[in-house]
Amino acid sequence: MTKLNEKKTGGYLLNTIVSAAVIALSVMAPQLGASVKGVTILWQLCYFIILSCSLNLVIGFLGQLSLGHCGFMGVGAYAAALISLAFQRAGFYSDKAGAAFLLVVLICVLAAGACAALVGLLVGIPALRMKGDYLAIITLGFGLIIVNIINNLPFCGMNGLSQGSAAPALYANGLGFVSKQLVAYLWMPVTLTIISVAAMYMFVRSKYGRAITAIRDNEIAAAASGIDVSHFKVLTFVVGAFFAGIAGAIFAMCSSTLSTASFNFTSSSILNSTFIVVMVVIGGMGSLTGSSVAAVLLYLLNYTIKNGKWVDALPVFMQQAFAYPMLVYSIVMVIVIIFRPHGIFGTYEFSLYGTLRGIFTKKSSKLTAKKATENE
Repeated sequence: MTKLNEKKTGGYLLNTIVSAAVIALSVMAPQLGASVKGVTILWQLCYFIILSCSLNLVIGFLGQLSLGHCGFMGVGAYAAALISLAFQRAGFYSDKAGAAFLLVVLICVLAAGACAALVGLLVGIPALRMKGDYLAIITLGFGLIIVNIINNLPFCGMNGLSQGSAAPALYANGLGFVSKQLVAYLWMPVTLTIISVAAMYMFVRSKYGRAITAIRDNEIAAAASGIDVSHFKVLTFVVGAFFAGIAGAIFAMCSSTLSTASFNFTSSSILNSTFIVVMVVIGGMGSLTGSSVAAVLLYLLNYTIKNGKWVDALPVFMQQAFAYPMLVYSIVMVIVIIFRPHGIFGTYEFSLYGTLRGIFTKKSSKLTAKKATENE
């Protein structure tokens, strides 16, 4: 076995063990006494991580600006909620427990990703013929259009399906968990996040990933070398939409009701396409590690601004500034761009195996040098 293959095998094995340990801890959340409030934060972090990483595929690796990513999340959320509601009303499951319900959850998650990917295909084929600002405007328009379409679909509002009516809110969400159910099923978003990020990492490290980074670096040269530019652009857009749909399914799970206001481009919350772009830019365009870390940091920053008592201890003029969180995030992004134009992580990807191996190699080298010195 070559050193390269040994490194890959060791890395995959270590990542699998750590991932299994994290999932095991999430399964044991009820026994560990996890609070509903803390677990709710973890649920939200999971869909923000997936959303940020999936947008990075388009912005960071492909080099195309998309401003309608939350629209795909909305498609996934409503698809998962309505499909679960259909199974519930058909009597396939009654309680949110057991093998039948877990099968429904799996179907809903995959269907959410598939529906978002299909919409991504329909939008991507014409939109990706454009470049730069024009593409951004088209995707921005999609984000606004999809909200209005959902608002005017009778089966997407009020009680949903045959009992629904055109409205901006869906009150009957067969997939939504409440209070202790969020704790009991914490392993679901954790598992989906690990699988999604791992799949995206494998995608960008595959021949497809090398093709899209070639397109990002020089589209003309990529086309001249035989890469089907249009095909790979649409493929990446669809893959990003698929994972945004999965993030939408997780959002539907941790919400008893759904509202299109949550996915609107003009939403005042951090769940809007602009803020997801900020996560990608700050973390590093071309780094899934950076997107994940930035999603966690910016979410926690937003949470502490809105719920932390430390803001009240600040001078009055600073309290007024923190009353507009988006202003704070904009300042943070400007500072990052000035000092780290490529984001905090740039294109760096964290490797647990590489880090541990580096630590032990340094220790081994020091011990060898010390013994050599003593022998002399």
